[in-house]
Amino acid sequence: MNAQVAVSPTSLIDQIVPGDVVLDLSNMTNQTIKLGSGLRQDSDAISAMRSGKFSYSKPNKYWVESSHKRYIPRTEDHVLGIVVDYKADNFWVDIKGPQLALLPGLAFEGATRRSIPKFEVGTLLYLRVVKTNIGMNPELSGTDASGKASVFGPLKDGFMFETSTGLSRMLLSSPTCPVLEALGKKLSFEIATGLNGRVWVNAAAPRSVIIVSNAVMNSETLSATQQRIMVEKLLAKISD
Repeated sequence: MNAQVAVSPTSLIDQIVPGDVVLDLSNMTNQTIKLGSGLRQDSDAISAMRSGKFSYSKPNKYWVESSHKRYIPRTEDHVLGIVVDYKADNFWVDIKGPQLALLPGLAFEGATRRSIPKFEVGTLLYLRVVKTNIGMNPELSGTDASGKASVFGPLKDGFMFETSTGLSRMLLSSPTCPVLEALGKKLSFEIATGLNGRVWVNAAAPRSVIIVSNAVMNSETLSATQQRIMVEKLLAKISD
């Protein structure tokens, strides 16, 4: 049976299946909305094309969030890539996609032919997807849209682990997801999340890295309340 929901983000359905009607535009006069992946419009009805969580972000974007191990690159995605080869001033990077991604040596702030960064095979980098043409390798950049390094570049030390793409998106959601909010109140740490299902965590104390990593990996199927309780239990164990 198709399900109809109100437009308030507080009433969004947790799980939907293909064919579910999730929005009725006739009840949303004078509103402009943006439809993301997994949704289609048929007259005034917005319905799901795949199973997953019906998601919303301010001010007006709706999409279906599905968890996958395989990553499909999209322009402007932020990803964690691992250098696997270096040829002719270009790096080849594994981003968990169907193909290796190309990272030009000049795609970094201040890089010139004489000052191309040198990354060893195995180097972990935080990068931005800039091109995703069909039949071609995705192209990456180590800068933001203005050409500045910003948050991008090599990630040193710390611990990297793999997750589903759904969990990665949850970690990057706004407002801050409950598990990271709860951890941030008690621990000092750095975290970088790639939409390709990779997460990097670093902290001065190795114990903090372990706690944060375990909490994140265990949070995907938990509600907001359950995430907070889980973090409290993990922190209680180290304080005993």
